[in-house]
This record gives sequence, C-alpha cells and structure tokens, in this order.
Amino acid sequence: MKLFNQDLPRGASSMSYAGLLERLEILRSTLRWASRLDRPDIEKLLRQANAVRDEVMQLSHKERFVQAVGSQVVPEQPGERRQALLARSFVFEGTFGDNPRLLDALEIAEKAAPTDLPVLVDGESGTGKELMAKVIHANGARADKAYISVNCGAIPESLIESELFGHKRGAFTGAATDRKGKFESAHKGTIFLDEIGELPLQGQVKLLRVLQSHEIQRVGSDETIAVDARIVAATNKNLRKLIEQGQFREDLFYRLSVIHVTLPPLRERKDEIPLLLAYYGDEAAEALKRRPVAMTPALRAFLLDYAYPGNIRELRNLMYRLACLAGDTADIAHLPEDIRPAARTPVRSASPEPPASLAEAKRAASDEAERACLERGLKDVGGTVTELARRWDMNRSHLQILLKKHGLHSKDFRRH
Repeated sequence: MKLFNQDLPRGASSMSYAGLLERLEILRSTLRWASRLDRPDIEKLLRQANAVRDEVMQLSHKERFVQAVGSQVVPEQPGERRQALLARSFVFEGTFGDNPRLLDALEIAEKAAPTDLPVLVDGESGTGKELMAKVIHANGARADKAYISVNCGAIPESLIESELFGHKRGAFTGAATDRKGKFESAHKGTIFLDEIGELPLQGQVKLLRVLQSHEIQRVGSDETIAVDARIVAATNKNLRKLIEQGQFREDLFYRLSVIHVTLPPLRERKDEIPLLLAYYGDEAAEALKRRPVAMTPALRAFLLDYAYPGNIRELRNLMYRLACLAGDTADIAHLPEDIRPAARTPVRSASPEPPASLAEAKRAASDEAERACLERGLKDVGGTVTELARRWDMNRSHLQILLKKHGLHSKDFRRH
C-alpha cells in the first residue's frame, strides 16, 4: 500500500498525513483488545496496521512535514535559511546558527506549532529540549494560554497520578484539600512532559488513557473532567530501545511522536558557539549587574574548540562562572579545574636514580635528566644557588638560567 507520492493531491497537507498516522495508531490499540474477532483475524489486522505504520514512520521528517506543506525551495546561501526563518516572525528566545539539522528541527517546529498534534523532542542532555517546547508553544495558537512544565523523572511513583491529574480531599493521607493536577492547570494551553523516558510503566498507562480520552479523574473522585492540553514530551533516552527492553509502552510512543524532532548536540553546531558565548556573556553580565567579561585569546580558543559534553547548558554555566569569578578579563585559570587544558609536564625518566653530575646530564641529552640533576643538587645544598654553582664549578648566572628554564625556584628547596 503506497500512501505517499512525490506529487501531492491538491488540498493535501502534511498535517492530514500526521492525523492519519494518529488514527492508525488508535486502530491498532482498539484491535489489540477487540473481543468480537477471532485471534487470527486480530493478528492479521495488526500486521496490516503495523506495515502501514512502519512505511509512514520510515519517511524523513522533511518529507512528512516540511516538503509536504509547500514544496518550498530551501535557500542555499549561508545564513539565508536562518534569516528566512526569522523573517517569518518566528518566535525564538535566544540565538541559533546555520546548522542544517538544527534548522530542520526548527522548521518542523514552526509548521507543527499552529496545530494541536503531539510533539516528541529528543536529544542529549542540555541541547535545548525545553526551549524547543517553549518555541512550539510561543509560535502556536495557545501562546497566550498556560505553559505547564512537568519533570517526569522527579515525581515519586506513588504520587504520579496525583501530580498529573490532581486529587480530592481525603483521597489519601496528607490530602487535606482538593488539588488540581498539571493537566487541569494546562487546560487550553501546553503541557511539557520532560524526561518522559523516566516515567514508570504504571504512570505510562495512566497517561495513555488521558491521551486517548482527553479526560482525567482526580484521585479519589469518580467525576471525569475534560482536558484540552497540547502535549510536548522530551527525552534524552532512546525510547525505541526502552520499548525493546519492555521499559516503555510502544503505543504511548506512537501517541507522543506524531511529530518527532531531534536536536543535534552542540559539538555538531560549532558555528553556534561564538553566538552563544556572546549571548550568554551578555545575559550573565546583566544578571550580575556588571560589564560583560572579556576573554584572553587562549581562553576564547579553548571555548571555541571545547566539546561541551553538557551541551548548551554547560556553555551557559561556564559563562556565568567566568562573569562571576573574573574581573575585567577571564583566563584559562577561571575555568573549572576538571576541564582546564592539562599543563605540559616533562616525561619522568624511567631511571630510579638521577644523574650524579651536570656533565653526565648533558651527555644524556635529556631535559628531564637535566631537571632531575638540578633538583637533586638544590636539595643537597638546601636551595643555596651560590653553593651549588661552587660545587659544580660553573657560573652562577648560567645556573640561574637553567633553573628558570625548568621552572625551578631555589626557595622551594630551602631547609626549615
């Protein structure tokens, strides 16, 4: 069965295809629990639905949502695609560069925002998944309504139902008053389910029921309450692997990922780093009520080349740290110790005993041997350079040059 052709029929849109995908998933869920069909018939229908679903899901994001909307020609000049996005009054809190994968994600978000379709955003920790959720909310028809954020990984399993759907007074110990849940608070607005991969299976079942019926029941109440909330979920985990491991429900995954957006890590968006350094440098200065900190060439070179395992969140925190700890100019020394570039240290000689004289060290033609000899000599004379020069029958000024070359200080060897 071929659902998609290169030439779309007049009046077709990407959103109608996304809606079809959602309806197919509803069909799968219904058939899975059908009781009036024989099991072989149910399995046959499930296989057919799976085949159609897989064909749809194999299409790229651009084919499903970008190309299908209007056959727009993407500008090829550097920066033009980004400028075209901003020229369309695209609301974005912050700054972004010209990375094609990031622009793909933003264009998908732009086209999905005016709809009520569920969106799943994935990517490494710190790549800006919550910012993307806010972008979808701000560019949609619900921008003037509530935006409610929920960290699914931070809710104890025993409180998930109460946190999401609310409770009635006396429903359990400690429930002193009626309480609205997050879904009620997000009615007519957007609810952001962060770290959805951390939600226990019991919570996934309850969430799936709400997505299917658009109704909730507070804990301790038989009354159903209609809720109309736009769902945006995010995860830094591979949900497909969790499905294979039995830790995430497949039907919930397809419910949430009608539109699926992946954010690339910052190490793949190097062009964005200078923009982010300037943006968060100004933000930190404003927050701390001081002038933006300048950076030495060495520090700037390090920050431009650093891999940022914590992505944008780590870069932002670094800029706040520099603004706080440095005066007018920040340097490498103001970075956290664990990420500073390692100081160059000479390789220690494998020999257990250092050379006995400077002449022997020179013959060994080794800086390390020379340094070891100097250290031993200074220890022998208690850090007295004049005495060491006398013993070695050499000019004192030449000895000082050698000590400076190796970064040795005579005071460090004085006896107390």
